[in-house]
Amino acid sequence: MKTEEFDKQFDDGADITNFLDLSKAKRIKQQHKRVDVDFPVRMIDSLDKEATCLGVSRQSVIKVWLGERLQQQKA
Repeated sequence: MKTEEFDKQFDDGADITNFLDLSKAKRIKQQHKRVDVDFPVRMIDSLDKEATCLGVSRQSVIKVWLGERLQQQKA
């Protein structure tokens, strides 16, 4: 996809996440704190399948989904 088409889709409010490599996305000047979470194996398998479909890491899927849920809670 050419830059102009990408920009147009973004400006039109289209979902452009399929065109982004979110595994390398960073928030500048944001502190991080490592946490350990235990998940059932079936949940890890589901997360891995979703991550593969999206072309991102399991950690990215977890972060995005948790972020979305937290945003919903604020609304």
